[in-house]
Amino acid sequence: MNKFLRLSFLPQSRDLALLLLRIGFGGYMLIFHGWGKLMGWSKLSGGFPDPLGVSSPVSLGLTIFAEVLMAALLMIGLYTRLSALILTFTMGVAFFMVHGGQLAGEGNGELAAIYGIAYLALIFTGGGKFSVDQKMGG
Repeated sequence: MNKFLRLSFLPQSRDLALLLLRIGFGGYMLIFHGWGKLMGWSKLSGGFPDPLGVSSPVSLGLTIFAEVLMAALLMIGLYTRLSALILTFTMGVAFFMVHGGQLAGEGNGELAAIYGIAYLALIFTGGGKFSVDQKMGG
């Protein structure tokens, strides 16, 4: 019974967990957030939120850079820590500046906070054994 409660029958693998985090959070960001922005550029560029004061098209471009390119790099584990840093920053801007730091209620930034926490963890861990970074020597 104790073996069952501790789940000791399951293998422990930090590297597999990091792979799942990278593919899961990177893939969801790319597919469900970045890709739609990339495909909807012409519709979104005029009215996209501009929390940094650089213009709507530039804000949209920077967001697409993070949510598409950095998310793709994160998934394969290439420049993992840098990609995670840029994604963490992007989610921080979304959470604090676009959603006003709200975790509940209409227009909340809960999803940005969840993504941001996952990316923050990946800054500190790196991509793990199953990453291109590791295959290239660290």
